[in-house]
Amino acid sequence: MATAPPETAISVTGLRKSFGEHVVLDGLDLTVPAGTVYSLLGANGAGKSTTVRILSTLAASDGGSARVRGHDLASEPDAVRAAIGVTGQFSAVDSLLTGEENLLLMADLHHWPRRDGRRRVAELLRRFDLVDAARRPASTYSGGMRRRLDLAMTLVGDPQVIFLDEPTTGLDPRSRRAMWRIVRELVSTGVTVFLTTQYLEEADELADRIGVLHHGRLVAEGTAEELKRLVPGGHVLLRFADPTSLEDAERALDTSSRENGTLALRVPSDGGLRSLRAVLSRLDDRSIEVEELSVRTPDLDDVFLALTGQPGAEKVST
Repeated sequence: MATAPPETAISVTGLRKSFGEHVVLDGLDLTVPAGTVYSLLGANGAGKSTTVRILSTLAASDGGSARVRGHDLASEPDAVRAAIGVTGQFSAVDSLLTGEENLLLMADLHHWPRRDGRRRVAELLRRFDLVDAARRPASTYSGGMRRRLDLAMTLVGDPQVIFLDEPTTGLDPRSRRAMWRIVRELVSTGVTVFLTTQYLEEADELADRIGVLHHGRLVAEGTAEELKRLVPGGHVLLRFADPTSLEDAERALDTSSRENGTLALRVPSDGGLRSLRAVLSRLDDRSIEVEELSVRTPDLDDVFLALTGQPGAEKVST
């Protein structure tokens, strides 16, 4: 029996946006299944933050259409707002209030009954490991604590779709990994996360699918592994125990090249299981023993550079 396709959380068709003569989005199309993480990558000015602003009803598009949780962005903006939460690049935390007071304020804005609101706030304080700091002014919080509080405030309304616009910028590695854990936990409960990030490692760690935005268009889309296979340069590295085995393997694998000063060969490969089996089969047919094998595929830095001509890693921003 055929399985039903996953429910769509976000659907975008032909989205356009210009600022004067400058075209920011030039017919953007994308689909995000519910309960997944979708990461949008792009260099400065690529249109990532503009996409988030439009999909979260903070800005109007010039053309195209979009639906969030089945609600049309243009005709049902209130229904869209009721289904989403947004954590932007800049914290919405009020530094003069305590962590608990920030959350209670959000509960009031969402019209939670007083008792239910306090229960929700207590739950979020526990979930984000902020119980001990709950009654301290947010001005005393570390950067990681402020980001956790910011995300907790977004969750007060129990959103089904969360837009995270560079949520870990400026955080230390430990705080960044704590945020990654929280994102994974959210998705495990069925929440959909639309993530923009300046850290390619973050997209690699979290995203079910990644879109690369360049000059307002998606130039590539897929899983991290699918994107990495778009870029040449992958190879299998084979190490041998002695020069004789190395020479025999070199004759058997005519596309290989030696690693300077080592008993190792590089064999071009896309990193897929089929190509790896083909290499090993040719060696087995000649009874050539391999002492060590490793597979190297291009990383997202390589992908980003190849597709956009821009440097990747932490230099990428919205």
